[in-house]
Amino acid sequence: MNSKRLTKKQMWIFAIGQLGWSLLGGIISAWLVAFYLPTQDAKNAAKFSGTEIDFYTLIAPGLVIGGFLTIIGLITALCRIWDAVSDPLIANLSDNSKNPKGRRFPFMRFAAIPFSVITVLVFMAPTLFTGSTEVSGWNVAWVAIMLVLFYTFMTIYCTPYNALISEFGKTQEDRMNISTFISLTYFAGTLIAYTPFVFAGFFREAVGYYWSYIVCFIPLAIIACICMLLPTFLIKETDFVEAKPAGTNAFKSLGKTFKNKDFRVFAGSDIMYWVGLTLFQTGLPFFVKVSMKLDESMVMVFMGAMTVLSACFYPVVSNLVKKFGKKRLTIFGFIGLAIAYLITAICSLVLKDATEANSLSWVFGIAIVVISAFPMALLGIIPQSIVADIAEADSVVTGEKREGMFFAARTFAMKFGQSLAMLVFTSLAILGTKQDTTKNDITANPIGLMIVAIVAVAFCVLGAVILFFYREKKIMKTIAKEEDKAYLEAIESEKEPEDEPKLEENDEEPIIDVVVNDSVVTHVLVNNVEESKEEEKEDTPIEERKE
Repeated sequence: MNSKRLTKKQMWIFAIGQLGWSLLGGIISAWLVAFYLPTQDAKNAAKFSGTEIDFYTLIAPGLVIGGFLTIIGLITALCRIWDAVSDPLIANLSDNSKNPKGRRFPFMRFAAIPFSVITVLVFMAPTLFTGSTEVSGWNVAWVAIMLVLFYTFMTIYCTPYNALISEFGKTQEDRMNISTFISLTYFAGTLIAYTPFVFAGFFREAVGYYWSYIVCFIPLAIIACICMLLPTFLIKETDFVEAKPAGTNAFKSLGKTFKNKDFRVFAGSDIMYWVGLTLFQTGLPFFVKVSMKLDESMVMVFMGAMTVLSACFYPVVSNLVKKFGKKRLTIFGFIGLAIAYLITAICSLVLKDATEANSLSWVFGIAIVVISAFPMALLGIIPQSIVADIAEADSVVTGEKREGMFFAARTFAMKFGQSLAMLVFTSLAILGTKQDTTKNDITANPIGLMIVAIVAVAFCVLGAVILFFYREKKIMKTIAKEEDKAYLEAIESEKEPEDEPKLEENDEEPIIDVVVNDSVVTHVLVNNVEESKEEEKEDTPIEERKE
């Protein structure tokens, strides 16, 4: 086993890769709908300069599918299904790679350039080149194809990248540091993706509404590409990771992943987290405009303040994990978010009859920002580290290194939670209203938004309850190293759910023997008790063994 560890500098270089792909992902999530389905505004008619009309769209507007879904919404939903299917396939290819340069970086190098180029191509609809202002089916086909390619290359880069969190994180301290650094660069990339709000206006008079954004996307994509390639050239993967193929096929590997009891518990809890978080993030513009009666510009202010304040807590999270353990802090994070969402629900109820913003609007807004910041810091860092712990423990027990599949399965849980949240939000937020299916906007009212917030509270509480059954102590003892002593002590007093029933004498479930020498903990896999005894006699005197 390769025990060489990354330096702090190398960890930051690795984290720059996350900045790159989160920037590209942020461009799609922030701009896809705004670009293809802009909201008509008489004040901004000049934005569509260069044409004979003040306003036009590239794709048919309105909630034309089932009265609650746009064409862009349907395309995105179908692409996310493909995205979820491709995750385990790419993970398996990476886990089984025999490339002498490593199992992860070759995939990342291959994906970086096309991933960046396709992000820009998503917005370059055919009619922008013909000059037509009519809605076109070619634009729909173009966006659908480009989004499929976008999510494919995103998976090819991100799945191997995430697997390296476990492989580069040789100790708990390293793992927490890497998780912290990539969380910071993720937020940075996402915020940079919003910069066209500031700069597009400078180009609008010269090139028109649509091209003013494309002009901004191009340099952002170039920056993202450089960031994604940097770690693959400045770090040599095989210096730190033993490139041993897993040796299993995709479906068998995915099945093994979900047979892991602790991963199932974590995945269930993680789905609840992503449903709650996505309900809140999707609803934030509506909470600000409809519930608080504030100007929509405050959405960016609140989101920015929440992000910056949350980032301020990042440096202390690793030290808190040493004191309280990952499981307790994650549960605390769930409860903290639930309180923030409860305040959001109360805000919708208290201000439902208000006709304009008042002092209470600001009190509620500031309270939500302050209360949610610390839980978001906890839940932005710790879950990645938990997945890495489970993946390492599984490799100790099974002898198969399938880190890519574990992170791909976690990504599947995230996407499932996000998709479920979108369905829940569009169904609940419109309660009591009549939708105009010819417009792009969803009409929401305070009561519907209050219900959305209450549902988000319920999902967060359920996530905390599910995570209670995660056996952190068992996982940590399986992967323990001498450097992890502080992390073990933090969970020593913790009571864990009962394990599986004890095996009968004739069962041959692998047993883990933990052998603690003076400076290192090694893991010995044996198939039965007799072999375990034999290894004790041959390899290590009994008096030197510690549990």
